[in-house]
Amino acid sequence: MKMDSTDDLALELAASAFAALGSEQRLGVLRVLVKAGPDGLSIGDLGNRAGVTGSTLTHHLKILSQAGLVRQARQGRSIICAAVAYDEVRKLSDFLLRNCCSDCGPLAPEDHDHG
Repeated sequence: MKMDSTDDLALELAASAFAALGSEQRLGVLRVLVKAGPDGLSIGDLGNRAGVTGSTLTHHLKILSQAGLVRQARQGRSIICAAVAYDEVRKLSDFLLRNCCSDCGPLAPEDHDHG
């Protein structure tokens, strides 16, 4: 089956996002932000909760932001907050599951219940 250019682009974007998550620390930072909810956290709170601070945290946030998984916004004069880009994380999950079980053939109704 030949993929069209849209599939190629989706694969390229997904690969970039997964590459950004290829670090235990970055994955940990994203998980902390997911737990925090849509309002995100200040950089200080994020660093404390994730156990990553300073320039290391800044580096990881830059990579996650470039991959579209985290958004940063200045609040007031100096407080920077970070929040998960939930739509992008959902798209990444959907990318993985889009063709789930498509090669298995028809499933019995009880086979659709995964848990």
